[in-house]
Amino acid sequence: LLLFLLFVGPFNCFASYSRATELFYSLNEGLPAGVLIGSLAHDLRLPTAGGQHPASLQPPLSFTLASQGLGGQYVQLDNRSGELHTSAVEIDREALCVESSGATIFGGSSAVSSSSPSPESCLLLLDVLVLPQEYFRLVKVKIAIRDVNDNAPRFPMPHIRLSVPENAPVNTRLAIEHPALDPDMGTNGVQTYRLRDNYGVFTLDVEENENGERTPYLIVMGALDRETQDEYVTVIVAEDGGTPPLVGSATLTIGISDVNDNCPQFNDSQLNITLYGNSSLGTHVATVHAVDMDLGSNAQITYSYSQKVPQPSRDLFHLNESTGAITLSTKVDGDTPRLHRLIILGNGPGCIPAVITVLVTIIKVMMRPPEVVPRFIANEVEGVVYLKELEPINTPIAFFTIKDPDEKYKVSCYLDGDGPFRLSPYKPYNNEYLLETTKPLDFETQQLYEISVVAWNSEGFHVKKVIKVQVLDDNDNSPVFSEQLIELSIEENNVPNAFLTKLHATDADSGERGQVSYFLGPDAPSYFALDKTTGVLTVSTQLDREEKEKYRYTVKAVDSGFPPRESIATVTITVLDKNDNSPRFINKDFSFFVPENFPGFGEIGVISVTDADAGQNGWVALSVLNGSDIFVIDTGKGVLRAKVSLDREQQSSYVLWIEAVDGGDPALSSTAKITILLLDINDNPPLVLFPQSNMSYLLVLPSTLPGSPITEVYAVDKDTGMNAVIAYSIIGRRGPRPESFRIDPKTGNITLEESLMQNDYGLYRLLVKVSDHGYPEPLHSTVMVNLFVNDTVSNESYIESLLRKEPDISVEEKQPQISIEPTHKKVESASCMPTLVALSIISLGSIALVTGMGIYICLRKGKKHHRADENLEVQIPLNGRINLHMLEKKPMEISNI
Repeated sequence: LLLFLLFVGPFNCFASYSRATELFYSLNEGLPAGVLIGSLAHDLRLPTAGGQHPASLQPPLSFTLASQGLGGQYVQLDNRSGELHTSAVEIDREALCVESSGATIFGGSSAVSSSSPSPESCLLLLDVLVLPQEYFRLVKVKIAIRDVNDNAPRFPMPHIRLSVPENAPVNTRLAIEHPALDPDMGTNGVQTYRLRDNYGVFTLDVEENENGERTPYLIVMGALDRETQDEYVTVIVAEDGGTPPLVGSATLTIGISDVNDNCPQFNDSQLNITLYGNSSLGTHVATVHAVDMDLGSNAQITYSYSQKVPQPSRDLFHLNESTGAITLSTKVDGDTPRLHRLIILGNGPGCIPAVITVLVTIIKVMMRPPEVVPRFIANEVEGVVYLKELEPINTPIAFFTIKDPDEKYKVSCYLDGDGPFRLSPYKPYNNEYLLETTKPLDFETQQLYEISVVAWNSEGFHVKKVIKVQVLDDNDNSPVFSEQLIELSIEENNVPNAFLTKLHATDADSGERGQVSYFLGPDAPSYFALDKTTGVLTVSTQLDREEKEKYRYTVKAVDSGFPPRESIATVTITVLDKNDNSPRFINKDFSFFVPENFPGFGEIGVISVTDADAGQNGWVALSVLNGSDIFVIDTGKGVLRAKVSLDREQQSSYVLWIEAVDGGDPALSSTAKITILLLDINDNPPLVLFPQSNMSYLLVLPSTLPGSPITEVYAVDKDTGMNAVIAYSIIGRRGPRPESFRIDPKTGNITLEESLMQNDYGLYRLLVKVSDHGYPEPLHSTVMVNLFVNDTVSNESYIESLLRKEPDISVEEKQPQISIEPTHKKVESASCMPTLVALSIISLGSIALVTGMGIYICLRKGKKHHRADENLEVQIPLNGRINLHMLEKKPMEISNI
């Protein structure tokens, strides 16, 4: 068995390597990344972890592209599952398969495949290796890329020209040499063609060759006549077969070529001409003219005499075969016939000649007519005299010599025709006449004059010499603007190179002298442009009305004469406002300091806001976004007011948000923060928190050492600053030795000044004044501090009866002396902490002491009432009387401090 396995094993390995499989998939082009193409493991029926065999016995499958070439960039292969997906590189069938059919892209290269599934297939070929050894195979994956209709037909040129002879019969077919191209295949390619306008004489047909290429043919459906219409312009539309179909178009110009379908024709059939027998050689007799409606060589006409014209008439009159002009070629004598019938033929290629008859009657003259001999001074060419329009008055044109050839008759002459000309005798010579101008000529008024110098003899025989005077233009006119003040308007924030207007100026001169060019004046900003030829005025940048609202500058119109002449016009441009600016507060944050108890609807401050826009766009409305139940703002003036009186002790500051909205459409807005700080007014007297009542008292032991603290008066003030600085003073005393106690003006601590003796026992009543340092008038409160000096409190009711009596106490008006640091000095924040801690400890200690003394007095209640009463009656001297009810008192509020 071992030998058998060793022998067979290598062949097994060879067989596993020889296994190869081919898979075929298809998908549309242009799919996004992550689209599943197929699962190789499933399609190859390979065992997976979810199969019948235990997962522990199955080695994991591995799928790998044999090479990462051009084809690999379009797919993503999951190495474990064998799933094949599209990658982020989009597949474009037209880009991959540039060849007409069967183009394939291998994993590492591209080639043409002859084994593609269909003639129009575009294949993506991949080689996939499947591992491990047990399942090894080479998988050939073919992915057919299906075409989608993502390309519209497109003509190779935007303008197509086709020529059709005008004699083309109906159903003539002409191929359009430039059909539309569509990279898509099959039905997604070009299917049909149509004309947008067939003029009732054309239609289209499509022919398909063996390669599937479709060529449009133009079919003539009606008679054509170039002389009626020589060109048809329409649009040819190509449409593919996709869903929905896509179209492309091009301009199709159908030119109708000429054929010789017209012959020459004369307008008249006969001309009657009279010729004097004394006419000189070369005299023009007549001109015949025929018309042929064809073009080019088909319309060439030649003139000739008919065979019926006798030779003497041919010799007497010369016929120009090109122009049809008839002139006298020989001298008329006595033997010359008086009537000549000239039959002239108008000959065209391939046509029957047109015929016209010219009857020439020669009138015999017995005498020779007068002679008019001109001698031109001005420039003359072929009987036309050329004069500049700026020539002065009396400019000489020509001399004329008038004479009778026979010298028998008197000859006179005159000038016939309209115009500023004069023919006058030139003395001292006889029969000499000078032709000259009588006023300046104006080319713009009249360019050509035709005048005649007429000579006649005494027998009434007339001779006329025709002269044409052509006025030459000179640059004597400046361009003229249609408007001297050109008023324009444009909205701000315009697009660059926006059209403003087209200037127009005219020049009455001709030729180059009348050609007008346009220029900006030196005062024009650089961002305005004026086309030199067309006069189109544009602005190259955006205009901002807030930066500049009015523009005023000059423009020039200059002709091309020498020297050039110019005229100037003024351009004014008004930039119209757009709502492009939000309201702008002068400050982002406003702060107002207002004394408390400020009256309702009093002016707190003015909120200044501006808007750079104009008109309705610049109108601003103000409103309070928060706190509108307390505050109100004047929309027009921006005055901020409080509806009610403000109390700093209830709220020391307010933060408001003010919104400004303009009147544009759509409206623009902005906000600002308003901080209102209430300044303290001394409107609260100090509030005594301890002692809580004028009826309370404290037991003082006789053994108390001098300098020991006995109790304290504690008060607070709701105001701030100097208005809340409290001073304590004793303004009234009563007792056996009332000066034994003193009060600290700053802290309100009451201490024993001297040792207590046997005679000092009894009830002490100290009237303490608690005053602030408010301005302009300090406020104060008073409290009665009752101290009972004794060892115990034996009769508490007796003490209370004494307290209920109204004591007569003299009031000392001495003000407490408290040194207060100037408010403008800077106080270090660190120095406040020990003071606050000390005050807190003292307050807690005082409360504990008062509580203990109260308990102690209760235990000693009832003792020594009689002796204390005697001491009170004997030892309290009254220096004055005071009614405690008349003192200013405020209700005492007890709070948990």
